[in-house]
Amino acid sequence: MFDIKKYTSPNIKNDILSGLVVAVALVPEAIAFSFIAEVSPIVGLYTAFILGLITALIGGKPGMISGATGSVAVVIIGLVIEANNLLKVQGFSGDELYFHMLNYVLLATIIAGSIQVLFGVLKLGKFIRLVPQPALYGFVNGLAIVIAMAQFKFFEGQNWIMYAIVLVTMFIMYILPKLTKAVPSGLVAIVLISLIVYFTDINTLTVGNLADLTEFQGQLPHLIIPDTLFSLDAIIMVLPYAIIMALVGLIESLLTLAVLDEMSGTRGSGNQECIALGCGNIASGFFGGMAGCAMIGQSIINYTSGGLGRLSSFTAAVGLIILVVSLTDILNAIPVGVLVGIMFMVSIGTFEWSSFSHLKHMPKADVFVMVVVTIITVVEDLAVAVIAGVIISALVFAWKHARIWAKEYIEKDGTKVYELEGPLFFGSATTFSDNFDIENDPKKVVIDFKSTRVLDFSGVEAIDAIVKKYEDAGKNLLLRHLSEDCKKIMKKAGPHCTYEEDDPTYKVAFNY
Repeated sequence: MFDIKKYTSPNIKNDILSGLVVAVALVPEAIAFSFIAEVSPIVGLYTAFILGLITALIGGKPGMISGATGSVAVVIIGLVIEANNLLKVQGFSGDELYFHMLNYVLLATIIAGSIQVLFGVLKLGKFIRLVPQPALYGFVNGLAIVIAMAQFKFFEGQNWIMYAIVLVTMFIMYILPKLTKAVPSGLVAIVLISLIVYFTDINTLTVGNLADLTEFQGQLPHLIIPDTLFSLDAIIMVLPYAIIMALVGLIESLLTLAVLDEMSGTRGSGNQECIALGCGNIASGFFGGMAGCAMIGQSIINYTSGGLGRLSSFTAAVGLIILVVSLTDILNAIPVGVLVGIMFMVSIGTFEWSSFSHLKHMPKADVFVMVVVTIITVVEDLAVAVIAGVIISALVFAWKHARIWAKEYIEKDGTKVYELEGPLFFGSATTFSDNFDIENDPKKVVIDFKSTRVLDFSGVEAIDAIVKKYEDAGKNLLLRHLSEDCKKIMKKAGPHCTYEEDDPTYKVAFNY
């Protein structure tokens, strides 16, 4: 929640003005994503309001914007198609078909939100730290390209006026911040160009041409209990979609949080964001909205416009619903070209241009990860891209560290000591035994683990196997400098392992 005591007059002004810019920018996005999901535009607009309001109040990062997003909408469309096919077989058609189909979408949204809350409660949000920096660069760059490409559809069938409005908007957003930061440049562009278009009666695409919002005037969200809520068959049908929606939403939200953390120099709470996102989606499902998540484009608009506090995202959500239910005539008159120009500037600002300068210094494997994540984000979706990036990075890391070696020396009593170097885990376990000369070793052998970490069960198995080989050869093998937790692992998993009980305590193994 906001602490009003921390607010100063400039903070309040900046948050409110930037929130109003975002409120206007949310409208075409919410409408467009509703079309992608094949639901009414009001569904996307309600999502932007409800989800945006809840995450503004209790989210993990002040000023982060949430609403209907394309990454979640492309999952919903699969559910819509399956639900429609099922309902058509049952004899539904027309408005009745749409209403019953929407109940499946609302149910999936509620389940997805519940999964996200569970993630937060179990404190799994911290696993976003597993996403390596090259994958984060790839995600940001890919998303910047996707944001830009999403605007191309608005140029279809338009004349030069549309292009001129876009260019003028981009010029205003580039020049104005250099002159003054008293008001957000996006807001100036929206007001100025909308007034020019309105009073000169220029023929260009407006928000009202996308979807006439006048029919929704005065319609506030109201409680809806999906008739599928207690249907086991419906739950089973929507569950796979709900799980994917939940994971996609979590990944995009947590990565957006990470990007804003880097931009602002402050750290948000991933677990709190998971809980807020889940609560927002549950509420959205009960009030006629679809699932959504954090919106990196609008979040960056808010941040660069000066909206750093919760009041900015709160203003964006409340401003949106006021526009929809009370000021639809004004909203309908806003040229789409202005909003496209703003999003192009967001795309340029989102792209991690510094990643190009890093290329010559980055290892080839990291460059490969960054490029792959960028491409997959553009051609597939965010979740697949990030998961692929993490997997590739993990495999590269395992390959680089899949080597363990030993220094050999003989003690005064003739004992041969193998002093191991490097981690012992699944990657190095297969070559672990190559370090030992069992046949020619003396009767007493020691393996010293003071410089080695035993990371997983594969490492324990490798140790157990080498001990058994020495036993079979009639030789005595002791394990030296094992930590207490590693000894416990040995007792449970390695029936052949023995070790020196008077070892010093070294933290050389992880418990798991």
